Amino acid sequence: MEIQDRMKMIMKMHHLTASSFADTIGVQRSSISHIMSGRNKPSLDFIEKTLSSFPRVDAGWLITGKQTKVAQVDPLGQQKNKLEEKSAKEEELVSTKIKKEQPKTIAKIIVFYSDGTFEER
Repeated sequence: MEIQDRMKMIMKMHHLTASSFADTIGVQRSSISHIMSGRNKPSLDFIEKTLSSFPRVDAGWLITGKQTKVAQVDPLGQQKNKLEEKSAKEEELVSTKIKKEQPKTIAKIIVFYSDGTFEER
């Protein structure tokens, strides 16, 4: 799946046309047309505008098609796991759950159909 396809999914999920998508992220409509046709690849600025307009979209997924791990980069470039940001009490609860190796539960299912449509459950 190409980045154009992932952008189409974002538009479809938000019920946007290519024109309204361009207006939402603040780019020229011709930019969307060129990217969707495969003539141009999206620039970093374009991707940043998309991600800031749609904060629930995973950057790794948009760029590569694969979800990224949840991590935060501090100004020094060191990665901090989200667990490090939680309070001491929350950390203790999380580490206890990890030690018990409880099974994971399904949070969301997205079904993709061969006609290009999908549904979220």
